[in-house]
Amino acid sequence: MPAPGELSTQAKLIAFATMCVGMFIALLDIQIVSASLRDIGGGLSAGADETVWVQTSYLIAEIIVIPLSGWLSRVMSTRWLFAASAAGFTIASLLCGIAWNIQSMIAFRALQGFLGGSMIPMVFTTAFVFFSGKQRVIAAATIGALSSLAPTLGPTVGGWITDNFSWHWLFFINLLPGIFITIAVPILVRIDKPNLSLLRGADYFGIAMMAIFLGCLEYTLEEGPRLDWFGDSTILLTAWLSGLAGLGFIWRSLVIENPIVDLRALKDRNFALGSAFSFMSGVGIFATIYLTPLFLGRVRGFSALDIGLAVFSTGIFQVMSIPVYAFFANRVDLRWLAMFGFACFAFSMWNFMPITHDWGAQQLLLPQALRGLGQQFAVAPIVTLTLGGLAPQKLKLASGLFNLMRNLGGAIGIAVCATLLNDRTNLHFERMAERLNSSNENMGQVLQSVGSNLAAAGMSAADSQAGALKQLWLLTYREAQTQTFSDVFLIIMLCFILVTITVPLMHKVAPPKAPSADAH
Repeated sequence: MPAPGELSTQAKLIAFATMCVGMFIALLDIQIVSASLRDIGGGLSAGADETVWVQTSYLIAEIIVIPLSGWLSRVMSTRWLFAASAAGFTIASLLCGIAWNIQSMIAFRALQGFLGGSMIPMVFTTAFVFFSGKQRVIAAATIGALSSLAPTLGPTVGGWITDNFSWHWLFFINLLPGIFITIAVPILVRIDKPNLSLLRGADYFGIAMMAIFLGCLEYTLEEGPRLDWFGDSTILLTAWLSGLAGLGFIWRSLVIENPIVDLRALKDRNFALGSAFSFMSGVGIFATIYLTPLFLGRVRGFSALDIGLAVFSTGIFQVMSIPVYAFFANRVDLRWLAMFGFACFAFSMWNFMPITHDWGAQQLLLPQALRGLGQQFAVAPIVTLTLGGLAPQKLKLASGLFNLMRNLGGAIGIAVCATLLNDRTNLHFERMAERLNSSNENMGQVLQSVGSNLAAAGMSAADSQAGALKQLWLLTYREAQTQTFSDVFLIIMLCFILVTITVPLMHKVAPPKAPSADAH
């Protein structure tokens, strides 16, 4: 088996590109169903409460396997774990496309998330094994672009597919690239060997604690906003289980000699700060791509395709910024580039704040352009600063934890946003309702005008009056929702300002040269 240093540059590029395709489709599938849940629910005769699990099950399974991927790749080797994951992901995608009811869909989506999630961290590891110097910067830029671009494009791609074909093709599109990756990776990627002896001394108790901790945490975060958090007995139970299992997992990881996840890596300042910034980039990527389609669907009533087209500008501007980032990354301290990226995130949120009920693709263009620019300039340098200085033998375990933090940031960010949307909407609605009384002349004119129109359409006096009151309620609720979205963008902006000013605490990284063969 040739060592990574013995492979030609062309062979490394082809192998790396093939793995990037696998990572991209695994990340794309997180959000590809988000704009099409209504269609999937209709096709499977499922209610909204059941249909939401099409996305939740994927996220729970993925967040469990990501930190496990480092240990699994040492057991199976990178090439065989990646190939097996791609094969399983492809089969699971086929099963999702032919699911016969909501229960089977949820089970197959969980399987898809578990198998797809293990592909993501291995791309990070392979990039730092294959490349050094300027090539490593470009590889990190590519990874940063894909890891933030895929979730952003998910609703657009999903909406277009559902409107032009059917929701089944959200999953069937994975079949061809999945088959290619399954065949190509064992041929192209040869950077390490399996070590099945690791199975004998594995920390299975730590694995169980981690699975309970992350699985229950993800469930609590996903379902908490919808079920009134600790007012629901199931949420209360999963929160307790997550907390206790989390403490057990942390204790186990710190006292055992060979833990599944190397929490000791957090002693390194760059890795600790980088993981925190990865968490915040997850908030920026996932929470904002959650908020924008939600606004367009709830307030504007856009279709899945219209939502996808409206948010597409983020991806365009991120792709356009890749060569700009690559140019500066070889000439400017990466910490300054990361600060610029997070500052763009903050400025993007500031431009979201004046949002009104009639915003569409045109009004969203500038804030989304800034977000696309921010995603590229924030994620890519943090990848290099966090992982670039680690020894090769620590990369596998550390990359899983680094990626976990990004997904946790997304999960917690979405949960907090959902809770704020619920609570602040009620607050704004109550405040506006207090002003809607008999002394409000404008309200009286609106009710009279709407009532007259309904009466002219043939409604009775009582029905037209009731219809006018309903229209007033809908108008008030719409404005309350719009004000709430502005509030949430303000909170996210403040978080990114804090992150921006803490980036200089990281050390400047001098990447190690190409790794030696015996390091693997």
